[in-house]
Formats: sequence, C-alpha cells, structure tokens
Amino acid sequence: MRLSLPVLARLFVLALLVVFLVRPDWFEPVLKPLTQNNAPAIYNQGSLLMLTLEHLRIVFIATLAATLVALALAILVTRPAGAEFLPLSRSLVNVGQTFPPVAVLALAVPAIGFGEKPTLIALFLYGLLPIFENALTGLTNLPSAVVEAARGVGMNERQRLLKVELPLALPVILAGIRLSVVISLATATIGSTVAAKTLGEVIIAGLISNNLAFVLQGGLIVGALAVLIYDGLSAVERMLARRMGQAGK
Repeated sequence: MRLSLPVLARLFVLALLVVFLVRPDWFEPVLKPLTQNNAPAIYNQGSLLMLTLEHLRIVFIATLAATLVALALAILVTRPAGAEFLPLSRSLVNVGQTFPPVAVLALAVPAIGFGEKPTLIALFLYGLLPIFENALTGLTNLPSAVVEAARGVGMNERQRLLKVELPLALPVILAGIRLSVVISLATATIGSTVAAKTLGEVIIAGLISNNLAFVLQGGLIVGALAVLIYDGLSAVERMLARRMGQAGK
C-alpha cells in the first residue's frame, strides 16, 4: 500500500516532533543563530517532553469534561421533555465565547488560586460551544426513515438514542470535538501566566529574555501538535462517516 504525499508529510512531522522532544540538543546548531549574547538555544528551565505531556494532559481533561457536559445538554434539549431548555443551554455554552480565556483566568485565580485549575476552567468553558452546536446539529438532522424504522422495531427512547441516534450523529459530534481540541491546544499556552505547566512556559521565557529560539520552539511544538491531532481526528471522522453510510469530506 503506497502512502500519499500528504500522509508522508505528516508522518515526517510526527517523527521530527518526537525526535525534537526526546533529543532537543540535536537541533541546537539550527536554533543557535536565533539567540543573542550567547544565550541558550534550547529551553533549559525544564523538560520539553514533560511540558508537552502536561500540555496535552490539561487539554485532554478540559476537552473530556466539555464533551460530557455539552453532549448531555444536546441530548437533553433534543428530547421532547427538554426542548424548552434550548435557549438556556445555548446561553450557558456561550459563556466561554463571551468571556475570553484571559478574563476567565483573571476571575478564577482569586477564587481557586494559581496552577492548572484556572486553566482547566477556561479551556472547559471555551470548548463547550463547538461540541454542543455540532452535537445538536447531529442529533436534529438524523435520517427520519432510520429513526422511524428503529421505532417500528420496538426500540424505546433510550435504545434509539444509544443504538441509532448517537452512532449516526457521531461523525458530526467528533467534528465539534476536533475543533474544540485545536482551540484548546493553542489557548492552553496562556495557562503558564498563572503557573500552569504548559508549553506557554517556553514561549513566555523566550519573550521575557528576548530569546527568539525559545519562542520559536514553543510555538512550533504547539503548531505541530495542533496539525497532527486535527488530521488524526479528521481521519477518524471520515472513517466513521463511511461506516455510517454518510459522505465523507
């Protein structure tokens, strides 16, 4: 099986990222010209690998929490008994978009202190909207013939939800999760302003010391992660769409 050029390019980026995180010293000659006054070219105030893993962990926890809450709200408002809560649900999930993450951090720190907790709250709120809207779209645009067939064979509402509606809506829901993850990957960098362990630590250290090498390596790691995760989730989404008999993009 021959791999296409875009796939080979992404595999190359993944391999390069792994090598850089494991052995960043190998790239020192490339980054050294970006430094001044004999400053270090490779971030030396912590492990890039550990910061990357911490960054991904925070994004994963926030996205998981946002997915559970947004999906629960979408299921609630698409049931006859919960339809009246749609305006309220939309208001709740829009909170994260109304208040920028920096403002959420500023409000959260006095209440719960510094660290990763304020960052998790900001990412959770910011990630709700795309997941909720996609889940709502997926659950309200199901093929009526399929839903009626499920009802006709005697499935109750819970069975239809778990065995028919959610599986059919899954590709659309995953698209919302994909968008939320990419947003969170970039937004999580600001968590370092409140002492959270993220790759923003590298970027901030570079800005403070006027070290372009630090800024570049922090930004490139976040960018590479965003591209790779976005493409990976897109591939899963297309696979699910094909399995559900839907047209993949």
